[in-house]
Amino acid sequence: MTGERVLVGLSGGVDSSVAAALLVEQGYDVSGAMLRLWVEPGPCEGDPCADRCCTPEGVDRAQQVADRLGIPFYLLDAEELFKSRVVDYFVAEYAAGRTPNPCIPCNRFVRFGFLLRQALAMGATFLSTGHYARVQKEAGRRQLLRGRDIGKDQSYFLYALDQEQLSHVLFPLGELTKEEVRRIARRRDLPVVEQPESQDLCFVVGGDYRDFLRRQAPHLCRPGPIRDMTGRVVGQHQGLPAYTVGQRKGLGVAASQPLYVLALDADENALVIGPADGLEQDECLIQDVHYIDGASPGVTFQARAQIRYRASPTVVTVTALSNGTSRVRFASPIRGVTPGQSLVLYDGDVVLGGGIICKARQPVL
Repeated sequence: MTGERVLVGLSGGVDSSVAAALLVEQGYDVSGAMLRLWVEPGPCEGDPCADRCCTPEGVDRAQQVADRLGIPFYLLDAEELFKSRVVDYFVAEYAAGRTPNPCIPCNRFVRFGFLLRQALAMGATFLSTGHYARVQKEAGRRQLLRGRDIGKDQSYFLYALDQEQLSHVLFPLGELTKEEVRRIARRRDLPVVEQPESQDLCFVVGGDYRDFLRRQAPHLCRPGPIRDMTGRVVGQHQGLPAYTVGQRKGLGVAASQPLYVLALDADENALVIGPADGLEQDECLIQDVHYIDGASPGVTFQARAQIRYRASPTVVTVTALSNGTSRVRFASPIRGVTPGQSLVLYDGDVVLGGGIICKARQPVL
C-alpha cells in the first residue's frame, strides 16, 4: 500500500478508467479529473459527435467510473490553453502547407503540462493516464519506452516529454494489451467497458478535418494550380488542406500512370504531383528537436526513426546542424515523409526524442 496521491486523467473511455482502477487496487490515494477542452461549436445529433471530448455524456461516464471506484472527481477548465496550443497550432500548420499531428502539443502542453501542474498543486505526487507506454529509471534518469502491446503503443505521441514530467508520470497500462484492459474492465464491471476507441481530432464536429478547416479557416481553402515536377500546370486543386503527401485519390488529373501528392507549396498555393518514385526520400530535416534525456546522444548518431504513428521504424543517421535543426538520413529511401509530422527516434524500445519534419528533399526524375 503506497498511499501516495495520484491524479488520473479520466476521459470517459475504457483505458483511463482501467488505469484508475488498477491504481486504486495498488493502494494509491486516487482522484480523477477530466479536462474541459475547446470544441468546435455546433450541433451534436447522432453518431457524428459521439466521440467529441467533454460532451455531457463523456463527463457523465467519467463521473460514473469515479463513483464506482469511490474516488473524487474534478472537471478542470483548459479550454483557452487547448485552443491556443492545439487548435490554433493545427490551423497555422495547415496554413504553412504542413500536415500537423495535434496530439503531440496536446500531450506536451495540456495533459502533461497543465494537468500535471494541477495534480502537483492538489498535493498529488503523480499524474496517470491511460497511455500504452512505459517509464523506467536507469542510472538516475527516466526513460520512456514503448508499450508492451506494439499494436497499441503510444510512445510516439509522448516524445516531447522531459525528465521532470516523466518523474511524475504513471502509465499503468504499459505492460498490458488492449484485450487485457477490456477484460479487467469487465471483471470490475466498469460502465465504459464497451466504449469505442476515441478519435484523434476530438475538437472537430463529425471528425473530418477538411470540413473543419473550411468552416474555421475558409481563407486556407482557396483553389490553386496543380503542377507536375517540372512546374507545368496540369490541373486545379480545391484548397491545399484537402491534400496530404502520398495521397493518390481525388486529384482529378488524367495520366498514363498513377499520380501522387509530392508536396504542398503554401507560398504559391500550389499542389505538386508526380509518380510514385517521387515520393521516395533519402533524407529530411527536423526542427524543434527534443531529447528526453536532455541532450542529443551525439553530434552524429544512429537510431531507428518512426516518421508517423503506425509507420514501421527505419534505420537512420542523425546529424545536428548549427541552426538548431537536425538532418536525418535514411538507410534506404522511404515514402511518406510529410512536413508537419513528427519523426520520433528510438533505441530499441527506448524513446530518444524527435522533432517536426520541416523539409523533405524531392528527387529529380
